[in-house]
Amino acid sequence: MTPTVKLKQIALILGDVAILYISLVLALFLRYHGLSKEVWDVHFWPFTVVFSIWLATFYIGGLYDLRTLKNDLYFARTFLSLVIINGIIATLLFYFISAFGISPKANLFAVVAIFGLIAYLWRTIYNNILSAGSPPNKILMIGYNQTVEEAVNQIQQNPQLGYEVNFWMKEGLQDKELDHLAQIILDNKINIIVIPAHIKKSSKAARLIYKNLVLGIEVMNLSDLYEKVFKKLPLAELEEVWFLENIAKSHQIYEFFKKPIEIFLAIVVGIILLPIATIIAIFIALTSPGPIIYTQTRSGESEKGFKIFKFRTMRVNAEKDGPQWSAGKHDERVTPIGALLRRTHLDELPQLLNIIGGELSFVGPRPERPEFVKQLKKDVPYFELRLLVRPGITGWAQINYKYGASVEDAYEKLQYDMYYLKNRSLALDFLVLLRTVKYLFASHK
Repeated sequence: MTPTVKLKQIALILGDVAILYISLVLALFLRYHGLSKEVWDVHFWPFTVVFSIWLATFYIGGLYDLRTLKNDLYFARTFLSLVIINGIIATLLFYFISAFGISPKANLFAVVAIFGLIAYLWRTIYNNILSAGSPPNKILMIGYNQTVEEAVNQIQQNPQLGYEVNFWMKEGLQDKELDHLAQIILDNKINIIVIPAHIKKSSKAARLIYKNLVLGIEVMNLSDLYEKVFKKLPLAELEEVWFLENIAKSHQIYEFFKKPIEIFLAIVVGIILLPIATIIAIFIALTSPGPIIYTQTRSGESEKGFKIFKFRTMRVNAEKDGPQWSAGKHDERVTPIGALLRRTHLDELPQLLNIIGGELSFVGPRPERPEFVKQLKKDVPYFELRLLVRPGITGWAQINYKYGASVEDAYEKLQYDMYYLKNRSLALDFLVLLRTVKYLFASHK
């Protein structure tokens, strides 16, 4: 994440925080015709906890992702839905859980209403600011291929990202305008030149660009720009040297802390969810003959096979005709309780045992079956690199791309997996876990 993106997101969060407390002040002032210290003290901490949850909900819902910050129907629908969800969460906390010792009926409704109105106005203005005017990053794009076209289209459709393609030499090194590079940079106020991998190797291009470095331009690889705007990596632009420089680097501190933290969390979560798991086991036993827990061989770190645990969602001998990519929407092999478990992802609860055993992680590339790994290593370039780390129950690819069931889907998801491998950290893992909450409700297998 670039400093500019961070600043934009921080400004957005600070604005939301300010509006939350302004809404509380206005609600209390209107309710009590004034605001005494006693009234403020009673409401401040309970609402601070609620506001923290609301901000997390906004993050999970994507309201701090710059790619979604434009005034369209999707944004309006998402914002309204999240405000309603936050109101429901607050109602549960105040009235059903009684966690705070107060039941602010009128006050809560007023806070939700006032915040919804002011925040939507603030967000609309902020979205306009992000999209209006001239973006600070003005790009000269050299060359043409599918990856370049995807990046240009994404930039043109999302000015809030802060990029603008001011000039495009589609013919690459054969472009007649290349001889006037300095003039083009000055006339179009270019500060970034983006070059695909095949052009970067050209000594002619290197000499031309080198001569113009005095103009204060930044030279960026197409893969780096693509990563910034899509949050994934373009496999078509990457070569073995790139992987040696970016994927093979050590993450010793991260790996040292990650495994013990995850094992501890898996034990805690397992204990908390044990009653739910017990109920699920009983329903499976009563509705379908066969084992409650289903095991299947998956390829783990360094392609080492392990048995993954899941609640059984299919009838016995469901794969008598051989391994299949996935169950379809109306797959007759899936049991009625299994369909519900798949939609809610509760069938994956037993995988906490795999985490405790060190075979699986909370966050990582999805573990595939050895039969599919063998095929995908042949059909998808660099697929074997996702086996460098422990696979995960959830991951960057899972929350950014629909459930895949083909070689084409595997290629697309691998681009997200490569982004995760390059940028993996405890902070990114935490953000993936937060976003997974939205994924659980928005998708199914």
